[in-house]
Amino acid sequence: MAPVARQVYADRLGGAALEQFCRDFSAYRLDAVLGAFRPYAQVVAEALQRACKRNGVEYRDSDGEALYAAIPTWNPHPDVVAPLKRVAAEIPLVILSNSMIDLIPFSVAKLEAPFHTVCTAQEANSYKPRMKGFEFMLDTLGCGPEDVLHVSSSFRYDLMTAYDMGFKMKAFVNRGHEPLNSYYEVNEIPDIGGLPGLVGL
Repeated sequence: MAPVARQVYADRLGGAALEQFCRDFSAYRLDAVLGAFRPYAQVVAEALQRACKRNGVEYRDSDGEALYAAIPTWNPHPDVVAPLKRVAAEIPLVILSNSMIDLIPFSVAKLEAPFHTVCTAQEANSYKPRMKGFEFMLDTLGCGPEDVLHVSSSFRYDLMTAYDMGFKMKAFVNRGHEPLNSYYEVNEIPDIGGLPGLVGL
């Protein structure tokens, strides 16, 4: 969301102050999903309001609306589509997303690979990193954590919870926005291009 936030707030902040705002916005989004479930548009708006207050910036209702409206336009990282298609030919792919039911089809279509199951936070009535969403996914699949390779670029949203829940197979996609933490027993790959090799394809 940072690139969109930079565009929306370019008329009120710049340089280091804008970057600090984006860091605060990210932190408040994480904090907001740890509470009771509510629609993601509300999560975004609350996180923006708190970041604005902290940084002495005017919040406008149009800010939250612009950030939320941008979500369906996002494209996957360039390294994602081809490796996912390769893996999907041999191993069922599952999405556990902090998305809403009406938003997730846009992302799934752009990934191009066939997915066995797609689970959203709205269906689970809970956002990651809370365990309830992971439990919803496992119940939906009818399997245990030992049957799943969990792949993520985030320790805070995914891999710490996966570790606590007993997922033995975990892959950390090191995109540089969170540091590697070997305590959580992950296999590090630089991008999704490393996933086929990790699963022996």
